[in-house]
Amino acid sequence: MLNLNRSHAQLVVWSLIAILAGMLISQDIQADEGGSSFWLPGQFGSFSASQTKPGWSLSLAYYHASFSTGVGKNFEIGGRIETGVNARTNLLFVTPAYTFSNPVLGAQAAIGITGTFGHMNSSADATLVGPGGAILSRNDRDSIIGVGDIFPSGSLRWQNGNHNIKTYTMLGVPTGDYRVGQLANLGINHWSVDVGGGYTYYNMQSGREFSIVAGFTHNFENHSTQYRNGNNLHFDLSASQTLSKHWHIGLAGYYYDQITGDSGSGALLGDFKSRIGGIGPQVGYQFTIGKREYYLNLRGYKEFGAKNRPEGWNVWITLTMPI
Repeated sequence: MLNLNRSHAQLVVWSLIAILAGMLISQDIQADEGGSSFWLPGQFGSFSASQTKPGWSLSLAYYHASFSTGVGKNFEIGGRIETGVNARTNLLFVTPAYTFSNPVLGAQAAIGITGTFGHMNSSADATLVGPGGAILSRNDRDSIIGVGDIFPSGSLRWQNGNHNIKTYTMLGVPTGDYRVGQLANLGINHWSVDVGGGYTYYNMQSGREFSIVAGFTHNFENHSTQYRNGNNLHFDLSASQTLSKHWHIGLAGYYYDQITGDSGSGALLGDFKSRIGGIGPQVGYQFTIGKREYYLNLRGYKEFGAKNRPEGWNVWITLTMPI
């Protein structure tokens, strides 16, 4: 067990909050290719650092997003510069995972791999520049149904009373459907690695819960477009109140910030740093079927403060079950 007393736990929480607050008020914070990124903000919700039961489990996560950019805001997508982009995305993330019963470094260890499937519709009011500098089209539209990238991951979780801490690593493997020069792609066509840590406070007597997860993403070059996304920091936060044995409700939010600029010969718009925030309600429901425990969570986010990134709203519906 990690020797985590109350003062140490408070130090962890306030340190993470201080980092986030400093980023929010900084004027030096300014995007990723296409205005999208390896990391989808909002992935972590309530109880994100809490331990789970040993053995096999399966997590299904449905993600719906609707976002747009104003005319005059340019984005480089697949080697072309687009303006007035609108998109709707529906993704299903399927994650089988295994939690070990024997501790590793005094922690509960788990590994998993996430597969992605989905559908995306995109449109742009104008394509400004293509290869050779030509104006290609107006009112361009594109759609795709297929397979996205895969994401192996591993985590360690420590618990001491009401306090829980986790570390994790996730790898982005470019196996998804990707077409150069297309508006809609389910894969990002480059490798990425994300590392981070989180904290969950949960008091069973009061039913109060608070979670925060912070991560750092390093991106490698998309060799098809000679474009390399900058590195970024991301924060997922949640707070909830248990209403009964089965239900809890609360708020969830996220903040995403690109801390280094885009680069490579294909980065025609320069460093193009991005940032965005989101906040909204959440509800969770725990239930049993036979002797097996299931957990269902619904989170919705309205985005704000977008810079060099599309802005809109998104919904996460996750179901976790033992196998």
